[in-house]
Amino acid sequence: MPIFMMFGKYTQDSLKDVSEQRTKKAVKVIEKNGGKVISMYAVMGEHDLVFTLDFPDAEKALSASMGLNMLTGISFSTTPVVDVEKFDRLVSKIEKI
Repeated sequence: MPIFMMFGKYTQDSLKDVSEQRTKKAVKVIEKNGGKVISMYAVMGEHDLVFTLDFPDAEKALSASMGLNMLTGISFSTTPVVDVEKFDRLVSKIEKI
């Protein structure tokens, strides 16, 4: 399945309900959309949360992203990723102009 990164940014309102229970509900939203959590981190800097998730396709990832926003109020940016070995193979196939 394709891997996606989700980058989350808290709002003041979304910080009010931070809890282990809400995190468990968030995981259920991901799983209901066919996803599997690879990693979930709270981070400092531009983003507050970084998730690595496995989804069947982009539609399921988008649905989960929207579901997480509706559940938590956290704004998520979601992007597919390609491992570096595959990226290297893809780039090597590009014809030079």
